[in-house]
Amino acid sequence: MLGRILAMLVLIAASVLFPPAASAGPATDPATCDPVDPAACLLPFPSDWYTVPDASTATGLRVNLSPASTPRNRLGRHIDPAEWNRNDGFSPGSMLLAHVPRLDLGATGAAPVTDMARSLHDDAPIVVLDAATGERWPYFAELDAGAAASPERQALIIRPARNFLEGHRYVVALRDLKNASGQALEPNDVFRTLLGPALPDGDPLYARQRAAKKVVADLGRHGIGTDGLHLAWDFTIASERNLSERMLHIRDDAFGRLGDKSPSFLVTEVIDNPEGDPIARRVRGTMTVPSYLDTYGGLPGSRFRYGPDGLPARLPLNVQVTAFQCEIPRSTLTEPGRASLYGHGLLGSEEEVGSGAIKAFASEHGFVFCATKWAGLSKDDVANAVVSLADFGNFPSMADRMQQGILNMLWLGRAMTTGLPKHKAFQNADGEPVIDVSHDLAYYGNSQGGIMGGALTAVSTDIRHAVLGVPGMNYSTLLNRSVDFTQYAVVMNLAYPDKLDQQLNLALAQMLWDRAEANGYAQHLTDDPLPGTPSHRVLLHVAFGDHQVSPLTAEVQARTIGARIHRPAVAPGRNPDTIPYWDIPAIENYPHTGSALIIWDSGSPYGPLTNTPPTEGRDPHSDPRKSPSARFQAAAFLKTGQIVDVCEGAPCTAAPGG
Repeated sequence: MLGRILAMLVLIAASVLFPPAASAGPATDPATCDPVDPAACLLPFPSDWYTVPDASTATGLRVNLSPASTPRNRLGRHIDPAEWNRNDGFSPGSMLLAHVPRLDLGATGAAPVTDMARSLHDDAPIVVLDAATGERWPYFAELDAGAAASPERQALIIRPARNFLEGHRYVVALRDLKNASGQALEPNDVFRTLLGPALPDGDPLYARQRAAKKVVADLGRHGIGTDGLHLAWDFTIASERNLSERMLHIRDDAFGRLGDKSPSFLVTEVIDNPEGDPIARRVRGTMTVPSYLDTYGGLPGSRFRYGPDGLPARLPLNVQVTAFQCEIPRSTLTEPGRASLYGHGLLGSEEEVGSGAIKAFASEHGFVFCATKWAGLSKDDVANAVVSLADFGNFPSMADRMQQGILNMLWLGRAMTTGLPKHKAFQNADGEPVIDVSHDLAYYGNSQGGIMGGALTAVSTDIRHAVLGVPGMNYSTLLNRSVDFTQYAVVMNLAYPDKLDQQLNLALAQMLWDRAEANGYAQHLTDDPLPGTPSHRVLLHVAFGDHQVSPLTAEVQARTIGARIHRPAVAPGRNPDTIPYWDIPAIENYPHTGSALIIWDSGSPYGPLTNTPPTEGRDPHSDPRKSPSARFQAAAFLKTGQIVDVCEGAPCTAAPGG
């Protein structure tokens, strides 16, 4: 019901803000746009053409987008790129965007989502390689299915099969491209000119040709010539420092000031359940967390307040008051339970910790779960999310508040292992704590809690093991493939009707989203921890055919973090890939002590092979958390760090609907 009401409100608001009008159209200012792909300014994207040298950054570059180069909404407002221009490169999960008129990927032989191994073939028509090492990078290519009715505005999308490496420069070559009849597609006049003789210094394309010649030389060194070359460009991935420095700074500053003390909190409600209820007590309260946002209280729409060093700085005495909820199982009244944070789903709240599956987990396995809102993407942030879809220039407010939300969650975790056990609400009748503080803090989250939970785990100094339920990463891949985005996409469709602009918006948003979701932290989620942070182990529980979080993105995450997969992952014929779960090694022996990906199949069909949401069958999104076997495996991992085989050597299955 809430979803339908929200959808109606979104439609009403969008129709008022953006009445039917002619499309604003692509911006093509020759002073700011790359001339090699005239379909839309910023194409191809990402590209080092939109960077400038900067000796102060870790990559030696700084993104330098002009306001006139960014997409504009129906009101004619361009995205203000100021926050993007703080970056020293592009997203490690960047989708590569270009427009190739009349391109047919099947006739061309480009690697599809079902055969990513083909991307590494010597004769692959799309080549992505590390400019320094020459290593071919795996990917899959697709045409934007949302623009199928408008092929003149249809993006070619190339998505990495595992995330690009921080600080590395990559070159892209599109060659031997064909149309549906198998005829070769020729490059446009501009790119043909760039490949030709050297232009004089005063020529408008002089600088662009110099950049192109560098890319061509890089390709040539690694065996890629100019025969059949349709388009080529380069891009650099943001550095570890640039991706994580804001989050690490607010973490270190807040906890440095806290020292060995407990975060301050106030218990506001204690509900004792009757005998027979496996949950003995529900505790609600509030915490005061140091806020680094630019308004007192850090309300939705706030942004970071930056200090002279370019890092977030607090306003004097600025705090954010955030609610928390804890579920105390009856078993912990006699034997203390393990402390675990719980992460809620999309635009939800801390109250999700009181849902049936989570209470069952707590009571079955002796866990005390506590949760707070994911500020930035909680129910409090719905209106700001809608505003951001109408004007992507507002998106920095979401990314900044999401990082504050991670700090809020870290703060609650520290309270669980210090102050909460000393409060009578967290003690039994004998005054003994119901939380066992002798063990590391654990984390369990589902859906958005699985996505943002990856970032939380990567920066946590208290968590060692995390279970990420129905997870994924990279919202620029997730959104078009999620049924959850459908009602919100109405706003984006009205505000930015041009389909190429929509994909550019998602690519731009990802550059900031990286600061607050697993995509920007995946390289450091397990064995290569961030500064001042321990290594971690994670268990990914995926719902086969998930309608809300595409399993495809969890597979990219597994490759990136070095997770192994339980095999057989699914029954024969269930996965249409040429090599199902390609390049994800199998778990060799149980119990397994590393990170792992487990596929839970409850019978729903495999999702679409296009960047569209599933429409067939029931949504299995909640099935893994409702499975007693999945909960047993998750609990064993959080307690022992070992992954046990609860599927007896067979594919893991969950009952539909729990």
